[in-house]
Amino acid sequence: MNHEKIEKNVGLLAVLVAVVVSVGGLVEIVPLMHQAEVVEPLPGVTPYAPLELAGRDVYIREGCYNCHSQMVRTLRFETERYGHYSLAGESVYDRPFQWGSKRTGPDLARVGGRYSDDWHRVHLLNPRDLVPESNMPAYPWLAEAPVDGALVEKKLRALAVLGDPYTEADFAGAADAVAGKTELDALVAYLQGLGRHAPKGR
Repeated sequence: MNHEKIEKNVGLLAVLVAVVVSVGGLVEIVPLMHQAEVVEPLPGVTPYAPLELAGRDVYIREGCYNCHSQMVRTLRFETERYGHYSLAGESVYDRPFQWGSKRTGPDLARVGGRYSDDWHRVHLLNPRDLVPESNMPAYPWLAEAPVDGALVEKKLRALAVLGDPYTEADFAGAADAVAGKTELDALVAYLQGLGRHAPKGR
């Protein structure tokens, strides 16, 4: 088969391009799956608590990841603003992975503990109350939406199947851990947990 046949057949060209890209991707990605610094959690990093897990799912459902990445790059201006650059060991329990560098709003990888719970609540209910120039939408309905404890337990069990070290005690206590909590509480808990175990310094 010569190049002319491939170049004139768009379908065949597309298939061959997909094959080449797939092979190249596998060559780059598969070795990473076996490196300890990629698959081993940093000291102190544990799977999400039930309320944090519910908050992470709200974060994804509401599309927060479209504007806020969770990856501090090694660039000087980023480490000066956010702190130590992100390490894979911080995110081994993230499914889906939240890394990326496309931002409309600030990176959230180190936001945990920088602001109070009340600050986060006000900011989520109406961002312009705290940051007048903000173009972030408000999320008032989160304060009225209860967290479903039975669903959280199912998610813990699903993550355990994927390898997260949850126990039967975690499953049994999941519903109680989120009882009476709203999706706003859950999202605040998730945000407050981001960057807790990040290395100090730059």
